[in-house]
Amino acid sequence: MKKPELLAPAGNLEKLKIAVIYGADAVYLGGENFGLRAGAKNFTLEQLTEGIKFAHDRGKRVYLTLNIIPHNEDLVGLPEYIAKLKELDLDALIISDPGVLKIVKNIIPEMEIHLSTQANTTNYAAVNFWYE
Repeated sequence: MKKPELLAPAGNLEKLKIAVIYGADAVYLGGENFGLRAGAKNFTLEQLTEGIKFAHDRGKRVYLTLNIIPHNEDLVGLPEYIAKLKELDLDALIISDPGVLKIVKNIIPEMEIHLSTQANTTNYAAVNFWYE
């Protein structure tokens, strides 16, 4: 039987470390752009690197949100950002938009994808889309 995963939010590096130390199996966090909490103080690429190393050194996983619901102008800079993420050792990306998914898969085809609750998947046709 598959064991449930204890997933905790990590709003900053200190919270990531606390979550990992106190038993989270994985943490999810946002970068400086392309997440629904982009206005919050999220992780810079340098902080992501440090946080991922801290978590991985303790056998924990790190998931980054790219869960914006973008208009065309919101996609400016996304491919370049994803290319930078490719250099990190993220365990998965949390995505809510099919266009963002396509861009990610073109740049990092091996990246594990988690479907964001923001995707509003409420029917079997949508589930099949995301599955494929």
